[in-house]
Amino acid sequence: MAVASITPATPEHRSACASALAAVRPDEPISRSAALHLIRCSDADLPQLLAAARAAKERFKRGVITYSRKVFLPLTNLCRDYCGYCTFRRDPGDPGAHTMTPDEVLAVARAGEELGCTEALFSLGDKPELLFPEMRETLRRLGYKSTLHYLEAMCDLVLRETSLLPHPNPGLLSAEWIARLAVVSPSMGLMLETTNSVLLAPGAAHDNAPDKVPAKRLRTIEDAGRQNVPFTTGLLIGIGESPEDRVDTLLAIRDLHQRYGHIQEVIVQNFRAKPAIPMAHWPEPGPGEMLRTVAVTRLLLPNLNIQAPPNLSAPYYDELADAGINDWGGISPLTPDYINPEKPWPHLEQLRLRTAAKGFALRQRLPVYPEFLPAVAAKPGLLSAKLRAAAGEDGLARIKRAA
Repeated sequence: MAVASITPATPEHRSACASALAAVRPDEPISRSAALHLIRCSDADLPQLLAAARAAKERFKRGVITYSRKVFLPLTNLCRDYCGYCTFRRDPGDPGAHTMTPDEVLAVARAGEELGCTEALFSLGDKPELLFPEMRETLRRLGYKSTLHYLEAMCDLVLRETSLLPHPNPGLLSAEWIARLAVVSPSMGLMLETTNSVLLAPGAAHDNAPDKVPAKRLRTIEDAGRQNVPFTTGLLIGIGESPEDRVDTLLAIRDLHQRYGHIQEVIVQNFRAKPAIPMAHWPEPGPGEMLRTVAVTRLLLPNLNIQAPPNLSAPYYDELADAGINDWGGISPLTPDYINPEKPWPHLEQLRLRTAAKGFALRQRLPVYPEFLPAVAAKPGLLSAKLRAAAGEDGLARIKRAA
């Protein structure tokens, strides 16, 4: 994979990168200053950066890269936010606008169960009923007060009727809703994306997206931490932020995890341009930017699970294994990636072979990571019983079929 340097390889910059790499210590997160140098490292310094990140990953979880076998459930694609990079969202009446019925949810979950899936990923627009009377009518017809009430019921349905474990990504949540969803799901998620509020400006990526205010998203992640809810978050690169913004976003996540210990996974996701979106002609981050960002994420967060979606870096996704990831994220043998439908997930056998070629075994995990499982399983109720049934002795997925 050809990579381009982000900054000219001046002697001063190379010296700063070399000093930052020489200062890396096992299990100790690097400083902001070091991260700012390394995320702009030259091509000549990149192999050493990747080697440091891979070594840090191996100290954390040796010899293994995990994935979650999932079904993707787009509960509703109506959304009140208009992000410049999104093809998922719809307005009522748009082609493809849809809210799944309970029968549709259950049918997909059961089909996934037959294929060995253990995760039911619920993705949905953020509180569409606040903007669209059509969504309020749909919810009334279904018998629910809000989209979150409906999500809660569908998580409960999947939990009761299948062996799948729900993982909801519903957008901003109050502390009350975090507590309610934690009863029917072992983990949940919200991408921080960026801490740069400049992207809310007219014409920027988060223009007309009221739920993308960084302070609001940080509050949801913090409220989850106060309740000890295993939480997935991450950053989206290439949407108008700077390398410094990426580092600061990671530091905000690190700060929350240091305070609460609840961040189970950090996703590094790269923007991909698509037709018919406001950012259709926006430049995509190159492979080199992705490798640098993932490697710096590993060195800033040496003891956290780091994920990068393989379908968004195809055909060179296996090179991300050299940058310090220990997880490929959710991969479905049944449903497409509804957020990036033009980017199919790799076949699981291909993923296994390419992971092995990089020196790692591919293992299937649950939506909640092994180190977070005991606390969730200790709570009384149906969720803990389902977790114990789904988990093997190592806390990964109890395999009923070959990966």
